[in-house]
Amino acid sequence: MEIQLQKSILKVLVYFDLFNYPVSEDEIYLFLDKKADREELLCQLRLLVLHEMVYKINEFYSLKPDPSLVKKRLDENNRAQVLLKTARRISRFLYLFPYVRAISISGSLSKNVADEKADIDYFIITQPNRLWIARSIMHFFKKLTFITGHQHWYCMNYYVDEEGLQIEEKNIFTATELVTLMPMRGNGAIQKLIEANEWTKEYFPNTTIKCASCDPPRSWVKGLGESLFNNSLGQRLENYLMGLTSKRWKKKEDNQKLNIKGNRMGLKTDKHFCKPSPVFFQKKLLESYQTRLHEWNLKWNVMISRAKASHGFFRREII
Repeated sequence: MEIQLQKSILKVLVYFDLFNYPVSEDEIYLFLDKKADREELLCQLRLLVLHEMVYKINEFYSLKPDPSLVKKRLDENNRAQVLLKTARRISRFLYLFPYVRAISISGSLSKNVADEKADIDYFIITQPNRLWIARSIMHFFKKLTFITGHQHWYCMNYYVDEEGLQIEEKNIFTATELVTLMPMRGNGAIQKLIEANEWTKEYFPNTTIKCASCDPPRSWVKGLGESLFNNSLGQRLENYLMGLTSKRWKKKEDNQKLNIKGNRMGLKTDKHFCKPSPVFFQKKLLESYQTRLHEWNLKWNVMISRAKASHGFFRREII
């Protein structure tokens, strides 16, 4: 049990080390891949620190003995708190758009992180079979934000509708993104999202997707907009917009276009979802994670062998 818990702790630290992000004891507990007693967790953390597998800097744990990472984290946490005020205000506005059934903050901001060039990313749930109308209207509005230079506040890059709530890609990256979503609007749809993605418990049994606390009454503006497309013409428009957007993004992907962060651009599209292609950033991150995990498992095995030789067995040296 002790050895397995140590491995689980290292998995958490390796993942967040990919982002140079020290984590607290509470965060380690939430992202463990198995149930654990908090006292036992603290005991194993102390052992890992003692054997210099892990470093404790203030209240944070890291694989690197670098205090500047903690300072960077705290600066980004403080910056995120300011940006979240803007995100909440914009979320209330975006919820007014036709066919939007839920808005959540995603990406780095949902983890309380914002660097100096931070975007505000959104995870959006729409009414079934009207995802592409909703997305097209919202992205037309986004074009206008370029005029004022606020386009980075409107990164609406992940859409699912209420018939496509289960996330197809099931891995540590998507599980992390789901359980760290910050719901802003749409309690009913978020609850359905939780029920459709119970598989995240296999990765993080100590946490779950958060549920929104506010399900505002239906706006007459939203209702008026939806009434224009609740017909056969709306369905034809839905199909047309999906096809048009898919072709445009396929061309970007074939031309190997990069976004402003230097990542390959790609979009995975379907009747019930529109999301960044997992074959680029997500695939690269998962490959890096597996490589780093293998390296740290080798280092951990060496530590265990030395501990057995010097102590008889690697057990509780610190209470």
